[in-house]
Amino acid sequence: MAQSLVIVESVAKTRTINKILGKNYLVKASIGHIKDLPKKRLGVNIENGFEPEYLIIEDKKKVIQELRDLAAKASEVYLATDPDREGEAIAYHIAEELQNKNHHLHRILFNEITPSAVKEAIAHPTQIDINKVEAQKARRVMDRLVGYQVSPILWKTIYYGDLSAGRVQSVALRLICEREAEIESFVPEEYWSITAHLQGENTEPFYAKLVKIEGKSVKIPDESTAKYYLEDIKKKPFVVADIKRKDVQRKPLPPFTTSTLQQEAARRFGFSAQRIMTIAQQLYEGIELGEEGSTGLITYMRTDSTRVAEEALLQAREYIGLNYGMEYLPEKPQRYKVKASAQDAHEAIRPTSMKREPRKVKKHLTPDQQKIYELIWNRFLASQMKPAIYEQTTIDITAEEYLFRTTGSVIKFRGFLLVYADLEEENNKNKKENDDEYIPSNLTIKERLRLLELLPGQHFTKPPARYTESSLIKELDNLGIGRPSTYAVIISTLFNRKYVDRQERRLVPTELGRTVNAILVEHFPDIFNVEFTAKMEAQLDSVEAGKKSSIQVLQDFYNPFNQALQRVDSKKTHIKQSLLENTGEKCPECGRELVIKWGRNGKFMACSGYPDCKYTRPIEEEQLETEISCDLCGSPMVVKTGKFGRFLACSAYPKCKNTKPLSIGVPCPRENCDGEIVEKRTRRGKIFYGCSRYPDCDFATWNLPVNQPCSQCHNPYLELRVSKAKGEYLYCPKCKAEFPAPKSKT
Repeated sequence: MAQSLVIVESVAKTRTINKILGKNYLVKASIGHIKDLPKKRLGVNIENGFEPEYLIIEDKKKVIQELRDLAAKASEVYLATDPDREGEAIAYHIAEELQNKNHHLHRILFNEITPSAVKEAIAHPTQIDINKVEAQKARRVMDRLVGYQVSPILWKTIYYGDLSAGRVQSVALRLICEREAEIESFVPEEYWSITAHLQGENTEPFYAKLVKIEGKSVKIPDESTAKYYLEDIKKKPFVVADIKRKDVQRKPLPPFTTSTLQQEAARRFGFSAQRIMTIAQQLYEGIELGEEGSTGLITYMRTDSTRVAEEALLQAREYIGLNYGMEYLPEKPQRYKVKASAQDAHEAIRPTSMKREPRKVKKHLTPDQQKIYELIWNRFLASQMKPAIYEQTTIDITAEEYLFRTTGSVIKFRGFLLVYADLEEENNKNKKENDDEYIPSNLTIKERLRLLELLPGQHFTKPPARYTESSLIKELDNLGIGRPSTYAVIISTLFNRKYVDRQERRLVPTELGRTVNAILVEHFPDIFNVEFTAKMEAQLDSVEAGKKSSIQVLQDFYNPFNQALQRVDSKKTHIKQSLLENTGEKCPECGRELVIKWGRNGKFMACSGYPDCKYTRPIEEEQLETEISCDLCGSPMVVKTGKFGRFLACSAYPKCKNTKPLSIGVPCPRENCDGEIVEKRTRRGKIFYGCSRYPDCDFATWNLPVNQPCSQCHNPYLELRVSKAKGEYLYCPKCKAEFPAPKSKT
């Protein structure tokens, strides 16, 4: 009997599925897409209904030939590519190549790579979903039209090279640039707060904040106003006006979608979106679990639905009842509302079996895989547990026309928090460790309180925060821009094009990124904007749903896009000239003015008479002179910035080429090492601190060392750290003690 051929996308899946199906099936991988648009031309026939010119990818010709030969011998062919638009398009293209070799072609779909899911799919094959194929084709064509027709404008106006525009990528860049502009234009506003330190007859001292004056919200703009109120309040009697206690429920979050997994893993572990998706893909495709063999640990990781299969809900409920107790189990399974824009083709991301607890499979996983798997496990389990219950206390205290308030909450029932405490909960826990979070429990209404102290506080409004990968993904998801499966690629492209840098996990536009964004926003305002891009995303969804034709959607997109292209094409010379910066300096070779231009390696100075005069030179960077003398010639050393960060260089360069690492003034803490800690930078641009005697000494840390010994364990140095809950603080890496950060001098 001839074997049946099963075709998947990745080699990693073949091992897992082969083990499930046995010797009567042969499992082979297409290794992703087998066809794509041509690399060196547009490849879209705009006049003929935007028909794409798909070609077999050069390095896939051997793969296709092998699949053709195997299909000719097989009894049945099952196309088991991923259950999404891209997977459907891959299945369609494979079917085109194999249909003359085997007439028994079937499409099979499974949301998880487990024996039951795979065998069920084989038993109930389906047909290729043409609507999905059309939706993918429309997206590919739309992206090609933008990339191949706008990118050349950037090459001709900025410089020829690694520049690109993208339908979604450029909107993501616009969001980052606009946030940076908000931050730069932000003007802080001063405001003051007043906190009363009080004590009841039978209580410990506690704090209450001024919230209202004569029934209106407090607004104290400056120090003189604060002083006026302070003097007036001191004369008033403090009396307990009201005490309210109520139980508040905190419900668990739904299981992960692609977007929420990327957001949470980025926040918790600092992983990039690309890294998160790579790890999730590994967990989905199969992990070698000893005697159990290669097994898929999670369901399909590209989804925007929070729906969960009934069987999985029952398994989770049984697990909760057995391991945590029936008091943690709701009466009915929790079903979460799927947002209107979700495609809902697949379940939420969840473990494939409640038998594979994180602790049991840990030895088979890498540390990164364990982190992501445990996060997915805990989030799914928590989503089926009872809410947490807090007792919330609000105490109102009057000082005649002044109303002070103190609030706090105490957890009465942990519920889902037993399994999954999110970052907000952890931050709340950290806050409650502070003394000013104490809420007295034995006050009585009308009780007179003793004023111990009035504490004024000066504050300034803060600018909006820069995006992180996590918050950018959340924003794109909320705006309906792109799809969860594309976010990782979008962000990595912004880094690869050098449009964006990362500073302490925050996304900062580079000068090049700002320049590209300025051109696109000025000349394509109706194309690269949030509303238009979100509308196109919805249109693509409507193609998948069979409500619109791909030709109509592409026509609706192309008409305004083409008009914008024609307008910009006539302005290319003007745009290029507008990017030149005059220097007022004469060219030493021909006497014409030097201008600043863009090049592949950044800005440089060039003669405005190009191409008649080809004089160029680098832009001299501003150098910070130090009091350190050069060891070789005695000239002052200056601070320069190179590929791997800042360093000291001799100011007499090029006569003297002496350089040395930039010390931060902290001796190396390693015993018997006479090196100093210097600032360094990884190949990806991340700053770290290491010993100047490397490789003889390999001391290194991500956190800034401070030349201050620990008062508890006498470790020779502390580290400056920062967190959302604590702000800046000093941390001992040896005994883990924490100390207040030194106040900056003003």
